[in-house]
Amino acid sequence: MASKLQQLQSKACQASKFVSKHGTAYYKQLLEQNKQYIQEPPTVEKCNELSKQLFYTRLASIPGRYESFWKELDYVKGLWRNRGELKVEDAGIATLFGLECFAWFCAGEIVGRGFTFTGYHV
Repeated sequence: MASKLQQLQSKACQASKFVSKHGTAYYKQLLEQNKQYIQEPPTVEKCNELSKQLFYTRLASIPGRYESFWKELDYVKGLWRNRGELKVEDAGIATLFGLECFAWFCAGEIVGRGFTFTGYHV
């Protein structure tokens, strides 16, 4: 156990040294590449204003999303009614989508368990 702790401390020290040496250059490069997204002046007040704008813009988009949801649902109902005319390609895409959703669910479960396959940590 002590050797594992020693290895962990060594890795943390190496990571800290790397970040202190290269972190500033990376930060400056990242800001330069994305300067078109930076609002002036970059203050806490501006950040608060932008977060409120984002929140209320998303809130205002709910009616459009609600309408889109019902259109999508009507489309799926139409497909189900006419399932005899369903092409193999459409069924395959739907199956792959379902499998992808299941895979993401399983990945979330594994992450939630602390990256174990057998069960939760006690």
